[in-house]
Amino acid sequence: MKRKKNYSDFCRFCSEKSFALIGLGISNMPLIRFLLDAGAKNVSVRDLKKKESDPEVKKASADGAKIHLGDTYLENLSEDVIVRSPGIRPDLAPFLKAQENGARITCETELFLEFCPCTCIGVTGSDGKTTTTTLIAKMLENAGVPVLLGGNIGKAMLCQLAEIQDENTIAVLELSSFQLMNCHFSPEVAVITNLAENHLDWHRGMAEYVDAKKNLIRYQTADDVAVFGWDNAYTRACSANGKKRFFSLERGVFEEDGVYFQNGSIYLRENGNTDEILSVSDILLPGKHNILNYMAAIAAVFPWVKKENIFNIAKTFGGVEHRIELVRELNGVKFYNSSIDSSPSRSVACLESFPQKVILIAGGYDKHLDYTAFGDTVCRHVKTLILCGQTSEKIKTAAMQSSAYQKENLAVILCSDLKDAVQKAKEAALPGDIVVLSPASASFDQFRNFEERGKTFKKYVSEL
Repeated sequence: MKRKKNYSDFCRFCSEKSFALIGLGISNMPLIRFLLDAGAKNVSVRDLKKKESDPEVKKASADGAKIHLGDTYLENLSEDVIVRSPGIRPDLAPFLKAQENGARITCETELFLEFCPCTCIGVTGSDGKTTTTTLIAKMLENAGVPVLLGGNIGKAMLCQLAEIQDENTIAVLELSSFQLMNCHFSPEVAVITNLAENHLDWHRGMAEYVDAKKNLIRYQTADDVAVFGWDNAYTRACSANGKKRFFSLERGVFEEDGVYFQNGSIYLRENGNTDEILSVSDILLPGKHNILNYMAAIAAVFPWVKKENIFNIAKTFGGVEHRIELVRELNGVKFYNSSIDSSPSRSVACLESFPQKVILIAGGYDKHLDYTAFGDTVCRHVKTLILCGQTSEKIKTAAMQSSAYQKENLAVILCSDLKDAVQKAKEAALPGDIVVLSPASASFDQFRNFEERGKTFKKYVSEL
């Protein structure tokens, strides 16, 4: 196995180089001082939308960065290393020109995977990656393993390089297609939960989206491990350079290595041996998708974790905020926040978690996704459909054009905004009903992100 790099190697890499941080967002903000402290010659910050009066810009300037704002933010891009924020495409014309002139186009994810001195477990997928990542971290921590949590959750990854002193530490990373696009390093353990249409407003088609996700496994070696969801056609077809493990709720017994479900329990098969790991009745989180999340996590943490560690987490872990999160019960009606559900496939999994038809609040920013199958699910699992946002008409049309649609069994209400939707849900609900925010859409039409949308929903529910 090749020698792992470390923070000292990173400092040598930074020495006498100029860096450009493209986009002054959450991931890039902490990098200014970090890069300068690591030996960078200078750091510039380039942002299209920020203004000189913004607090982030003032902080960046105080930290020692050169500032380039507005329409000309990418002019004279001559730095040695260009670090893009995840939401900025790597193939913009100024980047390609800079690359021709010898610049390296990279991102925080790639630099961390290149220089991280410890084992990395990376998780991506269209659905379930945050819960799966969290489960992996909690299982490892319960087993006494030092864990560094990063990517889409936890701290900025690169800034934690200097803190990794224990060689037994495991970095657990949740990674999006934005972070993986143009990434040329892969973690030692890679998990791709599933793949479905998502972010097609940013990616140039499904093929590019899937290809970006596959960077998680593309640069693995024969010593590495790749974990795939067998129940998803895209991930079932994935190849791996190293050891492959599948997990499946549908397939039944595995003859090869993997994690499978049978007779109410999760089993691990490894090196010809099969072991019952966990009864699904011990899992506190509801829904089949959470059984899959546990199976993916179990496949990733073997052999660092024992059965008792997994059991301890299953019995106590109540879920991640904004993921089928119980907000309150009012007059016999339960209100759930699942604002993370920014695609139809996520909302399908959410709706299938409940044993009864629900009152659904959905709609949001249009990522140009297909809602046809979601319309079928709505007709089977929803009694009242409350819609707001750009995708309202798309979702309404998908439901009404479904072969399962019956007007008398599905009420559809269009609302002006989320506050109105919450009020309409309260008026429609009877004791014993379930109201769930599961938008099946991104939040950007009305909110900065799904977290803000979820917190706003919880505020409105608490005020009822």
